Amino acid sequence: MQEDESDLTGATPRRRPKPDVLEIGGRKLKPATLMMGHGYDPALSEGSLKAPIFLTSTFVFENAAAGKRHFEGVTGKRPGGAEGLVYSRFNGPNQEILEDRLSVWEDAEDALTFSSGMSAIATLLLTFVQPGDVIVHSGPLYAATETLIGRILGKFGISWLDFPAGAEREEIEAVLERAKAQGRVSLIYLESPANPTNALVDVQAVAAARDAVLGEQRPPIAIDNTFLGPLWSKPLEHGADLSIYSLTKYAGGHSDLVAGGVVGAKALINPIRMMRNTIGTITDPNTAWMLLRSLETLELRMSRAGENAAKVCEFFRGHPKVESVGYLGFLKDDRQADIYQRHCTGAGSTFSLYLKGGEREAFAFLDSLKIAKLAVSLGGTETLASAPAAMTHLSVPDERKKALGISDNLVRISIGVEDPDDLIADFDQALSAI
Repeated sequence: MQEDESDLTGATPRRRPKPDVLEIGGRKLKPATLMMGHGYDPALSEGSLKAPIFLTSTFVFENAAAGKRHFEGVTGKRPGGAEGLVYSRFNGPNQEILEDRLSVWEDAEDALTFSSGMSAIATLLLTFVQPGDVIVHSGPLYAATETLIGRILGKFGISWLDFPAGAEREEIEAVLERAKAQGRVSLIYLESPANPTNALVDVQAVAAARDAVLGEQRPPIAIDNTFLGPLWSKPLEHGADLSIYSLTKYAGGHSDLVAGGVVGAKALINPIRMMRNTIGTITDPNTAWMLLRSLETLELRMSRAGENAAKVCEFFRGHPKVESVGYLGFLKDDRQADIYQRHCTGAGSTFSLYLKGGEREAFAFLDSLKIAKLAVSLGGTETLASAPAAMTHLSVPDERKKALGISDNLVRISIGVEDPDDLIADFDQALSAI
């Protein structure tokens, strides 16, 4: 009888009797189609149509040699990484299926999922940054990200320099030159659109500036793609190396879970995986299972929310109590419009609303909402509104908030999938209360 590979190597191969179908008749299948079954074979789970939740802390090896081979991969004694399943701090069936599907949206080589968006960001930073290094980032960033980079990593001798989200290549190169003089630039970190101003970063300009100034050093470019990804923006196509997500938002999309993700090339994902294995920031099986459910309707939900946002923003645009609307669909004939046209396929459903007045007017508007919920976060099926200067970005120093346009009259709104005319009626009556 012929021996199979596992008999010879002691490996525990992933058994998938039916390979994934990625194309039919030469037609590459779309992500919306692949979300219904990619990475999962019902034959491995008693014929269950949907993947079960694998609530186990550990997995059984087929033999001792398989266990040794696995840990050789985990510890790096053998190239190629870990094979099979061993312990749920490292991986699990739900997480692996989720990561397979998440990578499809950006046509990435690999993906990892985490217990939150911030744990994804923290794990990434710990992977690439060491004492004495300099992080260059766009501004503004989500307040917790700025805190992590500026206050926490600063305790360990790591410094940072930033440039405005809409900066041109020359300005980015100047910041990189200054950073290069300070120490090793180990990471370029971007957020586009920026939270909460909706300002876009020119990823192509950042990549060109990185290559021109840093040459062979070539630190990875990581970008928080939560606001537009993965449907309306695919930054890996424009020069980014890693795309980061708060999967809590559009990917999860129901305001009932917290998770994060990173997608990109295997060469960069693998060291992040090793760090995740060590510090234990992986997604739990139940959350991964819920995300598998959510990814099936991601395109439908994001499309409906985007259509709703376009109608709502048109209403706000001409209202006498509104100073301006930071909605990407309104960009025209300027640098931000140029970035939008090159980088984005849709305007999204989260935008910044600047009311005439200040905190008093913003609070009066928020307190009068009847359909939209007064809550932080975004990307859910329901419409949410908040005051960033007084809430999510309260910890940002006043001078920096002023420089970044995070003013007291700013209301951030994330449009959901409700009837758009009902939402407009709600916003209309809330504005009348100011």
